[in-house]
Amino acid sequence: MYRIIGDSCTDLTKEQRAKGDIHLVPLTLEIEGEFFVDDETFDQQTFLKKQRESEACPKSACPSPDSYMQAFEGAEELYVVTLTGRLSGSYNSAVLAKQLYLENHPDKKIAVFDSKSASVGQTLIAMKIKELKEQGFSFDDIVKKVNAFRDQMETRFVLEDLEHLRKNGRLKNLTATVCSVLNIKPIMGATPEGEICKIDQARGMERALLKMIQYIENDVKDAATKICGISHCNNLERANFVKKEIMKRIPFKDCFIAEMAGVSTLYANDGGIIVSY
Repeated sequence: MYRIIGDSCTDLTKEQRAKGDIHLVPLTLEIEGEFFVDDETFDQQTFLKKQRESEACPKSACPSPDSYMQAFEGAEELYVVTLTGRLSGSYNSAVLAKQLYLENHPDKKIAVFDSKSASVGQTLIAMKIKELKEQGFSFDDIVKKVNAFRDQMETRFVLEDLEHLRKNGRLKNLTATVCSVLNIKPIMGATPEGEICKIDQARGMERALLKMIQYIENDVKDAATKICGISHCNNLERANFVKKEIMKRIPFKDCFIAEMAGVSTLYANDGGIIVSY
């Protein structure tokens, strides 16, 4: 028996949640002493309202090693996908959980993947693990193939508001302030190491989204063999617009939309769009 585990920054579709193929280990979010567990109890509307009303910096706490080890129980092969280690301690916590668990269960096979991404980037990696497992590949082959898949995956995103990334030390103050005043929306991405980087910018959200799609069109290779994942924070209409424009231009094998859960909501904020492929 095998199990695919993701931390709760792995944004799933409603269908994926219903199937239960990917087991999620929740992070915890905090604003002004109020805590939100990023699981099925997470209330996005309440959290967004709290974010709007609070001047404090929202924070996230990664799952403990014990939380991961509890998720390991009952399976022989375990595949763990985490938020990029450059932005969260979730990866290190999962690695420590693996080390501790193997001390008492040396026969288990456990792989921990630093997604070097977030949100639907993690989802695509989890989907790849499931696909390879169903094709009958061995544990070692799956690890090699998933690492190769991860290393060629790209993530792009456009946010309405960069403030929470800035407050959490992910952006310089000037970048966030200037963009807010001039309604400039940066097109952001991830470096090969999993850090956030700025790719370009545009005035207004629609122009920024279309420019992001141009970048995707220009740099994607073998699109017909790939799946595109889109996640949105409280704006399905915008996600559908992005999907429509992407599929008009790029012949992806498939494209799905997922609603952001708690961790992605904290950083992307209301209206944010993330695309991985």
